[in-house]
Amino acid sequence: MHLLPRISPRLISQSEHGVRWTEVFRKRPGCAWVKAVPDELIRTRPVLSTGYGWALLDTGDLDAAEPRLQDAERWLARAAEITKASDEESDFPTPKVDGVAMVVVDKKEFQSLPATIASARAYLAQARGDLPSAEVYAQRALDLLPADDHFYRGIPAVIMGLAYWSNGALAAASRSFSDAITNFQMADNHIFAVNGTAVLAAIKMAQGRLHEAYKSYQQALQRVAEQRQPMPSAVANLHRGISEIQREWGDLEAAIDALSKSQALGQQAALSEAPYRYSVALALVKKSQGDFDGALDLLDEAAQRYQRDRLPDIRPIAALKTRIWLQQGRLADALGWARQQNLAYDDDLGYLREFEHITLARILIAQYNDEPIPATLQRAQELLARLLQAAEDGGRGGSVIDILVVQALAHQAAGNSTAARTTLQQALALAAPEGYISIFVDEGPIMAALLHQAAQEGGNPAYMRQLQDACGKGAGQPPVMQGFVEPLNEREVQILRLAAAGYKNKEIASELVISLNTVLYHTKNLYGKLGVNKRTLAIIKARELGYL
Repeated sequence: MHLLPRISPRLISQSEHGVRWTEVFRKRPGCAWVKAVPDELIRTRPVLSTGYGWALLDTGDLDAAEPRLQDAERWLARAAEITKASDEESDFPTPKVDGVAMVVVDKKEFQSLPATIASARAYLAQARGDLPSAEVYAQRALDLLPADDHFYRGIPAVIMGLAYWSNGALAAASRSFSDAITNFQMADNHIFAVNGTAVLAAIKMAQGRLHEAYKSYQQALQRVAEQRQPMPSAVANLHRGISEIQREWGDLEAAIDALSKSQALGQQAALSEAPYRYSVALALVKKSQGDFDGALDLLDEAAQRYQRDRLPDIRPIAALKTRIWLQQGRLADALGWARQQNLAYDDDLGYLREFEHITLARILIAQYNDEPIPATLQRAQELLARLLQAAEDGGRGGSVIDILVVQALAHQAAGNSTAARTTLQQALALAAPEGYISIFVDEGPIMAALLHQAAQEGGNPAYMRQLQDACGKGAGQPPVMQGFVEPLNEREVQILRLAAAGYKNKEIASELVISLNTVLYHTKNLYGKLGVNKRTLAIIKARELGYL
């Protein structure tokens, strides 16, 4: 999603034999034309060097941009030295290096270079992942820019907002983007304002403020309609964001409709990042529909089309695939991903890996369900406790709900139904005002049973009915039945299904690649949960509950 100018923040005015670089930039945006200009001519012109550096940054050529910025910085430093050493009052020195004089035509542009370069440095640092430097340079640009220079104040505000977002400081990120949008609107740059609104809405979603995010998307669409200015790329981003909220609200038809609009507009605008983002969004819809294979195919497409941009990648494609593998019972694949990512329960935590660490906790719970070693579950619980504290401190409401859901599953795996229900109630209290649905329903039968228990204990009756209705509609989800005491875990369900298919205990162990003792352990547990003492009765009860 492009929020920054396609060329220098300031269209550069330089002249050589009557050529005005402003007009050349306007007519031939990008870098191809300037490569034909003699290098010595560019290097003596700090304003042109900076503009070239910005164009290189926007095309992603970070290494090539660096020397162009350095050339301009050297001229600024040399000019400052001359001014300081000179006894004469002069507001515009003409420094020389090796007998070659600096060339400046537009003094106003030259005097604004420190702010322009600071913005470029902030952009470069953010692109390289150097978030502390990005914040420092962005703040320097804001300090140097006049208060009424609205468009150019918007640029460092965007960069600072992206740095805050990448650090997980969502409230600060929200403020920075709000400032940027205000500046872009005052500068009558509606495309930048709409794109900034799409990012701000995504941040609000991460904060767990779905209604505010939806309102921001709708207001941006209204602004586009009022301007009557074609903005296909910006509107594509808005519709894709709307689809994410509709999916979370459980309205999958509306989510698919919004995605269709986003895809058509993205193709119209030839957005390079649109295909991969569309594939990810549609994969999540497929996941909510219970079409795990279809979701994985789409995520594979997304991985092939992946285009890195300035937005933080807070939900990596590989981690999304891993969560689906867990729902399919593909524990070995999930463990392989965790090893490949070098994830550990005692890692230092950071927002950019928060989704991955929550996924790791899910893996540890599945590993415990497969082979009940207490230390495995303890590691999951320790990791979740640290993740919850970090998410609460960062005001990341969406993550808080996700973590509480996984904590409830961890308590249930430990056999502590009371703690599971208490933790789930905390998640529901946060989720209800914003209408979260999919984050619970997508968890499957274990969560469906826990939600039924939670509904018996009070809370928000209308919201609980909505959740239970959604559980009943979910593909492959069992209906929540009265009298169901304790939900089965994934391994118990797998064993029941094989038993119903006529497999003996030894055959089940071979099929699931687990020991016979593990099969007997899980069988004993599921008998207790279902309130039976025989295989035939367990199968009958499981069919009543919708597991088979």
